[in-house]
Amino acid sequence: MGYRLRVIGLILLCSQLSARELSWNWWPTGIQDSVSAGEDTLRWTAGIRFAVSSGDYTPSLMHANTYGDVSLYPISGNLSGGIYKEAVHSERWWDYDFGVQLTLRAPEHNQIFIGGYFNQLYAHVRLYIFDITAGIQPRYWGAGDAELSSGSLLFSNNAHPIPQIRVGIERWTAVPGLFGYVEVKGGLTHGWLADNYQPVKGTLLHHKFIGGRIGGKLPVNLSYEFHHVAQWGGHSQVYGDLGNSWAAFKSAFLVQSGGTMKNDQLNAQGNHIGFQQVALDVKGEGWKVSAYWQAMNEDGPIRFIGFGMNNKDGLWGVSMQQSRWPFIAGVTYEFVNTTDQSGPFHDRDGVVYGGNDSYYSNSIYTQGWTYYGRIIGSPLLSMHNSRVMAHHVGVKGDIYGFRYRAMVTYADNYGTYKTPVRSHNTAVLLEVKKTIPQAWGLEFGLALGGDFGTQFGNTFGGMITITKRDIIKTW
Repeated sequence: MGYRLRVIGLILLCSQLSARELSWNWWPTGIQDSVSAGEDTLRWTAGIRFAVSSGDYTPSLMHANTYGDVSLYPISGNLSGGIYKEAVHSERWWDYDFGVQLTLRAPEHNQIFIGGYFNQLYAHVRLYIFDITAGIQPRYWGAGDAELSSGSLLFSNNAHPIPQIRVGIERWTAVPGLFGYVEVKGGLTHGWLADNYQPVKGTLLHHKFIGGRIGGKLPVNLSYEFHHVAQWGGHSQVYGDLGNSWAAFKSAFLVQSGGTMKNDQLNAQGNHIGFQQVALDVKGEGWKVSAYWQAMNEDGPIRFIGFGMNNKDGLWGVSMQQSRWPFIAGVTYEFVNTTDQSGPFHDRDGVVYGGNDSYYSNSIYTQGWTYYGRIIGSPLLSMHNSRVMAHHVGVKGDIYGFRYRAMVTYADNYGTYKTPVRSHNTAVLLEVKKTIPQAWGLEFGLALGGDFGTQFGNTFGGMITITKRDIIKTW
């Protein structure tokens, strides 16, 4: 009888709980029925930038990882302006944001006249847990601190944002029934590499990814992501039409043979890159330490968690961020090695070894993994220098309103297996920004950078920025 009474009591207790309380316990999405706190705000921004260098190029850390906004030319200037609205209702079942920003720059694309481009021209909406984005949006795909990183191996913030349409679950989302301790994300992208200055015009971009994370609100989280990208389609000045149909898209999606030329019919449609990332996050109140590993493959089959032929290559990083002491708010160290590339030979004497990966390069898409001349992945690599071993350190903080960022990179370069050219470079950057309310709320910035070594020669440069942001309307 006592057992039956306890069971009846448990049933009565559960009946007093609402369906909502039960559902948020077993599936904590963080989304509520009511509108979350916060106001929607439309803002505007305008800025001017001027850079000058003593050498033939702007110092590497000054122009790298700026979404292509800082010119490689030794003397250049930018004028930009735009409007934007941020997403602020993370707990509401729907939210949206957008941005429009136009930049005029001189010189631009090997011309002496002013050129213009959009830094941003996008709209994004989140419906429950699903995201839909269309347009040109700056986006960093990588672990650690984007401000201090040397650049993700797949999608860094080095090149101009690519026009695209994305659908998926882009933020970590709890798996139903597992109480938030297991989370997933994933998505699908179709993009246009609209740089028609390249030998292959109208190249299309395919990107899909999936990731899982365990830990939830625990102080330790472990995550894994796999990304697949492909450059496909377009029209080559040498080979003609490269296949732009739905059948060609299917071949690129499934990494199958196809297309209109023999190389793609024997191998796979397009230029493919596989990317893996593992991250371990340890967090507490006001601080987080992340350790992460990234690797990429340009030949199949893909072997997970570093067991492939090129397992010596990759990016290993440690990042610390904290908010208790503003003088040093973040520190990052990264080690990059791409010298192995599965060995020096792809094939020799009729035997296929699968080496000489020559990252970011392709014999058909000769522009390689670039957009408007900038590497889409790590800026430490280039089409003619894909074998690199580098150490990178970055520090940032706020000292009495002076926000600073300091970075140093040392790189030993080995060219490619085909063209083994040795060089080295030490790159340095110090950037300081401060907002002065008495000067109409303007933000003033000064950056000093330099390269020292045989890769770029010895060069030193400086850059001045003036930026203004304000509110148009709040509702």
